[in-house]
Amino acid sequence: MKLKTVAVLAFIAAGNLAAQWPTYKTTEVPRTPDGQPVLDGPAPKNADGHPDLSGVWAARGGGGGGRGGRGGQQNPPPATPDSGPPLATFFNVGAGFKEGLPLRPAAAELLRSRTEEHSKDNPDAHCLPLGLMQLHLHPQPRKMIQTPGVVVILYEAQGGVRQIFTDGRTLPPADVQPWWYGYSIGHWEGDTLVAETTGFRDDVWLDVNGSPLTNHGKMTERFRRINFGNLEIVITFEDPTVYTKPFTVKVNQRIMPDTDLIEFICNENDRSGPHLVGK
Repeated sequence: MKLKTVAVLAFIAAGNLAAQWPTYKTTEVPRTPDGQPVLDGPAPKNADGHPDLSGVWAARGGGGGGRGGRGGQQNPPPATPDSGPPLATFFNVGAGFKEGLPLRPAAAELLRSRTEEHSKDNPDAHCLPLGLMQLHLHPQPRKMIQTPGVVVILYEAQGGVRQIFTDGRTLPPADVQPWWYGYSIGHWEGDTLVAETTGFRDDVWLDVNGSPLTNHGKMTERFRRINFGNLEIVITFEDPTVYTKPFTVKVNQRIMPDTDLIEFICNENDRSGPHLVGK
């Protein structure tokens, strides 16, 4: 394994191996007579008729796959057909593009520099909040909590908290104080939750390699719960300062019934910082 991923994966491995939430049967999960979850059953819906995205989800299909064996979830559910935009991976969002991402020359040089420095400045290696795309792909799970006015996502990685407001508010002006996760609003188009996010910081990493996003960027996500066990997220990025045109990728996630998030405190006794080197 190349050194560029060692620092990041060290944190992941520590969380994966050290702890496990005690098994507790999730309510309102369709099950077979022997108690196994029916993962290809219909997606649950709320009283308003929209699909309920709530649950603990793990990245699947190129993103790491989550933690096997937690809460009795030994194997992923059957995969859904892959079609449409290319699948992003934890290491390279542009992996499915024949010519790579449509980077402007300065952005291509920045990505090359980050790669040559073995990704030592990735926020994940310094106990800082990750970019939303990295969180979509991160092997540690995330928990979605859907309410009538806001969808809350709790990321086990770095203990992140995100809100997607569905109460009718608009995106803030361009000069708003930038945030690690930006500002997210959402609306429903049929059975798909469309989330728009702006107001990022200038130093977002979309993947471990360091594909960039700046304060001028916009991220549009389309969340679709295909069935009970599978969630598809189609994501479009627009950022004229670093990309010549918008591009779209896809992420697949799977439900993790009978378990929950565990505590993740990255800075506790962390002594790796002084040992992270570039060239």
